[in-house]
Order: sequence, then C-alpha cells, then structure tokens
Amino acid sequence: MFWRKQKAAIERFHPLHRALTLERAFSVSLRRDDWEPVIQSLARHTAEVRRGKWQLNRRVPGVLVPMLRILVADMPPHGTLSVAADMRGHRLPEKNGPQHDVPVRPPITSMKQWYAMDPWLRMRAELRDGSVLELSVTDRVRHRKYRKRNPRGKIKYKSKSKTVQLVQVTRRLAKDAAVQRPGSPPPQWVRVRVKPGKRTVIRANGKFPGPLEDQAMIDQILHVSTEPFRWTPPGRTARRTP
Repeated sequence: MFWRKQKAAIERFHPLHRALTLERAFSVSLRRDDWEPVIQSLARHTAEVRRGKWQLNRRVPGVLVPMLRILVADMPPHGTLSVAADMRGHRLPEKNGPQHDVPVRPPITSMKQWYAMDPWLRMRAELRDGSVLELSVTDRVRHRKYRKRNPRGKIKYKSKSKTVQLVQVTRRLAKDAAVQRPGSPPPQWVRVRVKPGKRTVIRANGKFPGPLEDQAMIDQILHVSTEPFRWTPPGRTARRTP
C-alpha cells in the first residue's frame, strides 16, 4: 500500500542514485572504482521502480551512465572523477534570464523573448596519461511568447521554444607533454583553441540543434571530445618521453 515496496527499494539504492531519483541532481567527486557501485545501482532502477514520479530522467541511463563508463575506462585506480548532474530541467526560475521585447510585424502584435541556460552535465576526470579532461553539456533554450490577431480580429496567445545544445571539452595535458598538430582540420561545427605552455590546454566547443536522442547525444559528445586527443602524437601517452 502507498508504494511501500518501491519506497523501500529506493532506500536501498546507492545514495547518489537516490539523489537522482528524489532530487534529480547531485554533485560529487569519487575515486575511479567508487563509481562502479553507482552504475550497478542505476542499472536496477527500471526493474524495481515503476511509479512515474520516481522514474529517472532518460538522460541518466542514456547519456550519464555511458559517459561514466567511458571515462573510468581511461583512468588510473587513484584517479578522481567529479560529476555534477542536474536533471531538473530548464524551467527553473534560476536558469531563465530576463524577458525582453522583440520587434514584430502583423499579424503578431507583441512578443517577449528570453533564454534559459541549463548546464545539465559537467564532468572532470584525471586520466591515466596524466592529462585532465573537463566536459560540460548545456541546453540553451530560446523561449518566445507572442500575441497574435487573426483575420477575424480574435486575439490569441502562443509560445514556442528552440533548443541548442552546447558541448565544451577541455583537456589539460601533463607537464611538458608532447603536442602535435593534427593532419586534418576538425569538423566545421567544432571550434578548437590551443593554449601552449608547460601544461598545454586544448579546448573544443561544439554547437548543434537539440534536443537529440540519447545515442545521437553520446555521438556528438564523443565527436567533440576526440578533438583534444588529436593534438597528441598517435600511439603515445600525453607525457613527453625523456
């Protein structure tokens, strides 16, 4: 009665899994091997929880878990993986900017526009080659609410939105790591900047229409993430050989 068994199941979940279920967000740093219990706990969710209000956001199994597996596979045992996951959506007041008027033409008589910025996934991983990878995925949503007069003079209020997804990846190489310019340029939709120094910093940014399906989202994240790794010689680690 009153979903007692499912409440008990949620209490048995890993604390981070429970946070994603009840609060839709968490922010934490763990050693590499400490992430496996989280992943295993998340894998039990569908079988043990059926109530709609306690279902995980589809981005958790579709994007977060695959990215956790990809990153921990390239980390040393002592490496730390930091994750901030926010699955509460872009409608929260603190994620929305101020409204402003937009010029219009008949039959639209007035329009308000504002943007929401939703950084729903941020990750930082210490990799086994000595470099540090930082990744963020953000939904930028443009909202428009307008007033329209139809040919019969009746006034209608309508709204629409458009989402763009932003992926930013930064790779900080190990001290004095070898760097080599790639033989081919990145895709046109990816911008790459390199800051040389004792610890070279390579930043890649991608922007594309959204929201995407989970596998398409993973593919785009990996496309952008590949660019900083093309700047180190193939077949070698990021550390400079003596």
